[in-house]
Amino acid sequence: MAWVVLIVAGFFEIGWAVGLKYTHGFSRLWPSVFTVAAIVVSMYLLAVAARTLPIGTAYAVWVGIGVTGTVLYGMMFLGEPASSGRLFFLTLLLSAIVGLKLTGQPPPATASQDGVQAAQLHAE
Repeated sequence: MAWVVLIVAGFFEIGWAVGLKYTHGFSRLWPSVFTVAAIVVSMYLLAVAARTLPIGTAYAVWVGIGVTGTVLYGMMFLGEPASSGRLFFLTLLLSAIVGLKLTGQPPPATASQDGVQAAQLHAE
């Protein structure tokens, strides 16, 4: 469930990042209100997901969703360049985030590890 919450948080990050473009430096009321609300919801959901996920992995995935969505939105709707270089580095960024996610899970505990950890805690 934490991963679903994190993905939703990432979509809200896309919303506030794109929303910044429409606030015109927070000089337009409604775009500013929606952008600030998206920031609050996004951060809250990230915090909820981080209760159970490793913070480094959760933050990287959250940022990755936000960056990817924001870059793609800019390319599709704001006329930003979709050069092969930009697409290559976006792919590289996504590869790094997937790598962090895949390597961020702790190894499963074995019975002997559990016993050692319990003994260490009892000794303290």
